[in-house]
Amino acid sequence: MGPWHMDGTFGSSLLEEFKSNKTKCFELAEIAGHVVEFSADQYGSRFIQQKLETASTEEKNMVFEEIIPQALTLMTDVFGNYVIQKFFEHGMDTQRRELAGKLDGHVLTLSLQMYGCRVIQKAIEVVDLDQKIKMVQELDGHIMRCVRDQNGNHVIQKCIECVPEDHIQFIVESFFDQVVTLSTHPYGCRVIQRVLEHCKDPHTQSKVMDEILGSVSMLAQDQYGNYVVQHVLEHGKPHERTAIIRELAGKIVQMSQQKFASNVVEKCLTFGNAEEREILVNEMLGTTDENEPLQAMMKDQFANYVVQKVLETCSDQQREHILSRIKVHLNALKKYTYGKHIVARVEKLVAAGERRIAGQSQQPA
Repeated sequence: MGPWHMDGTFGSSLLEEFKSNKTKCFELAEIAGHVVEFSADQYGSRFIQQKLETASTEEKNMVFEEIIPQALTLMTDVFGNYVIQKFFEHGMDTQRRELAGKLDGHVLTLSLQMYGCRVIQKAIEVVDLDQKIKMVQELDGHIMRCVRDQNGNHVIQKCIECVPEDHIQFIVESFFDQVVTLSTHPYGCRVIQRVLEHCKDPHTQSKVMDEILGSVSMLAQDQYGNYVVQHVLEHGKPHERTAIIRELAGKIVQMSQQKFASNVVEKCLTFGNAEEREILVNEMLGTTDENEPLQAMMKDQFANYVVQKVLETCSDQQREHILSRIKVHLNALKKYTYGKHIVARVEKLVAAGERRIAGQSQQPA
């Protein structure tokens, strides 16, 4: 134990001793009576977190008895919240249930708080189903407020990930007719992506997807909405991917020249099937021998990446065709800042192609 003070009280000198004494190996039992104080300190908190991972039942009980009266205060503390999270992970079942009980009536307030929201997320991951359901119900009527909140949105995401779908129907239904608005929101777009990943209910899926598909062009060009469209292209069903590509076809060249939509076009090329890719590539090549769309794209700060993606993803036959079209413009392209990217990429590919052809011609008949 640390030294007694002159006036007979045992003060925070223990924490001071712990912090200054780098050589001595402290055990949890030695900080009895000081757990809350240690939890609210950067180094003390880290010490308790580490020890809880391998603590004995006695040690857990000692820590728990001291923490539980101050649990709510520690949950919103910059260092204390981690100790509470560790207890949700490593506490015994009865302790976890009692700790979750402390959340009753405070779920919304904690969800909107910087550190409290982390505790709520951890609890939603690990507590028993009946307690998860009870916690989630406290958010009813406040879903949109949470989604638009920098802390609360993480809690809503965690609910969608960790609580069975039939218990969060009210959360998902509050998004209906709001999907496009939420997709263009910095936090809302993450929440919609979690819905796409975890909500398998056919009605939910078709409702959410219809709203997204109804505004694909607008979402593709939006600084947040583009992530939602990319998510569908990457993880959606083939018919959803096709619907997006069909919707964007005809606007590929202008979309490629936009900061956000150009990423969507790249995803179309990466995840579309051969037939869909061909539609997009043909659109970029244009209808005349002048290849105007392709020329414009190669000089553009965003579209030049799309052209590079085309060269990466297309068939060998298409690649030869496109390269022969590009070669004509190589010298002109060198004058443009963004054209240089393409020139480098093309010269590499052309060289590789020529090596391949040379190799084939050298093979004995």
